Amino acid sequence: MTRKEEPAFDTSKVQNMLKNVTSLEDLTGPNGVMQEMFKSTIERILKAEQEAHLGYPPHSETGKNTGNNRNGYSSKKLKTSHGTVDIDVPRDRNGEFDPKILKKNQTFDPVLEKQILGMYARGVTTRDIQTQLKEVYGTDISPSYVSKVTDHILDGVYEWQQRPLETTYAVVFLDAIHFKIRHEGKVNSRASYTCMGIDLEGNIDVLGMWISENEGAHFWQTVLNDLKERGVKDILIACVDGLKGFPEAIEAIFPKTQVQLCVVHQIRTALRYTGSKYHKELIKDMKLIYNASTLENAEKSLENFEEKWSKNATAAVASWKNNWACLSTFFDFPQEIRKIIYTTNAVESLHRQFRKVTKAKGSFPTDESVKKMLYLAVKGLKVKKKNNWATMLGQLKNYFGDRVY
Repeated sequence: MTRKEEPAFDTSKVQNMLKNVTSLEDLTGPNGVMQEMFKSTIERILKAEQEAHLGYPPHSETGKNTGNNRNGYSSKKLKTSHGTVDIDVPRDRNGEFDPKILKKNQTFDPVLEKQILGMYARGVTTRDIQTQLKEVYGTDISPSYVSKVTDHILDGVYEWQQRPLETTYAVVFLDAIHFKIRHEGKVNSRASYTCMGIDLEGNIDVLGMWISENEGAHFWQTVLNDLKERGVKDILIACVDGLKGFPEAIEAIFPKTQVQLCVVHQIRTALRYTGSKYHKELIKDMKLIYNASTLENAEKSLENFEEKWSKNATAAVASWKNNWACLSTFFDFPQEIRKIIYTTNAVESLHRQFRKVTKAKGSFPTDESVKKMLYLAVKGLKVKKKNNWATMLGQLKNYFGDRVY
């Protein structure tokens, strides 16, 4: 005789609950109809899983002398988007039953976990996440539990940071952003180093992020070594800020790489060394240098700049002169490539996104908490490809020859 199929949930109980529904909260809120259907369905599946494990249905004679049998239930509180649900989990005498739909240590609905991660990725603080879950779903969790949920991201962070990279990158942008991190009762500023690259197919990708106490050329050398260990053999052009020793650090690891110092950083540096009353005119004259059509014209504008400002902006002039070898690299290339490499705007745009998702954080408790949030921000970006890349690749081929393949 075929055993009658049981419904997924207690239909009579649900029907009685439906008679008393007067609002949406009665349907979807705590102790509502949806919660009852969820609870009953999960418990029905758990019973079916246990039956498959034991090999016989409840109260069946075939279960006698099998060496294992049913042994009541244990209660588990499962936090879900329908609120906290009390689930009766069936047990077996030998303790061998391991349900698939609801793992032994699982106390959180995966859908709700995704919602937590989504809020965390948008920069919502752990306490605000706690408040929203309580107000919207009636699910009460602690901020530490939110941190525990988001800690699962760290495995993904590690795999992402260790993934193999392309052999050659046409352009890489290297820059750092700073965050406040609490350590042993003190709040310190730490640098998060970001490397963004454009490969020979024109794909734009964040190659990695590294955290250290302060931004310095020595640590950038560590970053570059990491890129090399992950498979990078050649970088055609590296775009960096004006950090002292940066070009030398790049040359030590990738000796063939052309280094372009960020012109915008250079302008900021020059202005910092000069009185504010000169800024407007100084900006106008610096623009003549970096907007020149050729290297020859740029050098002529630099000479005029030096002649005009040698007295009132001595340090600004010196900074242009001392860094000119790496500031002028972009003049070797056609206009399409110049627009890409003369600043580190590409990675600074990413850093603005980082600021958006971290602005609610006065400080972070650990380096790992920074890594989690920045990783989620990176994963949330749309994969991009450089426009008009075929033309630019041809121009790079003309300049770099066999290094472009």
